Amino acid sequence: MFILASASPRRRELLQQIGASFDVKVSNAEEIGNNELSADELVKWNALAKAKAVTAENPNIPVLGADTVVALNGEIFGKPGNDDNARKMLRRLAGRTHQVWTGIAWVSRGETYTDVVCTDVNMEPIGETAIDNYVATGEPLDKAGAYAIQGRAAVFIDSIEGSYSNVVGLPLAAVAKLAREAGVDIYGHSGS
Repeated sequence: MFILASASPRRRELLQQIGASFDVKVSNAEEIGNNELSADELVKWNALAKAKAVTAENPNIPVLGADTVVALNGEIFGKPGNDDNARKMLRRLAGRTHQVWTGIAWVSRGETYTDVVCTDVNMEPIGETAIDNYVATGEPLDKAGAYAIQGRAAVFIDSIEGSYSNVVGLPLAAVAKLAREAGVDIYGHSGS
């Protein structure tokens, strides 16, 4: 068994989908936002900070931290937080290819293991009415880049290149691979 250091219901659902054995403890780590770091450096830093904060209170249990951002031409888009920001983000992403970056970090037995996954997402052009209607659903407010590929925004996505689960918020193949490297059995089998 391990601990997921995240409040994200999407990450929890993805781990449940693969039958992982885990508990959730929300990290109290303060995330850093847009600053001088690149998207890949930023998500790796935040993922590790989240995992380390939860590890401090649970030193004998492996901890998984994760952080996701959307980037367009080097500009980082986090969670919009309000309707106006959501509209602005969607206008910028519409009709373009952007990247979704997720940093993952395992802390296990006093060691840290990190990785970053990037997925290219091709978004269809979106009209103002469609943007307004989507923002009115409330779905974009707590999503990096102001959209949920697994939700109503699926109709805006033309194609992706890379990990679908990464765009949802947790690249499952990379999580499992890094867990093996860290000696963590994500399924909680005894004797592992």
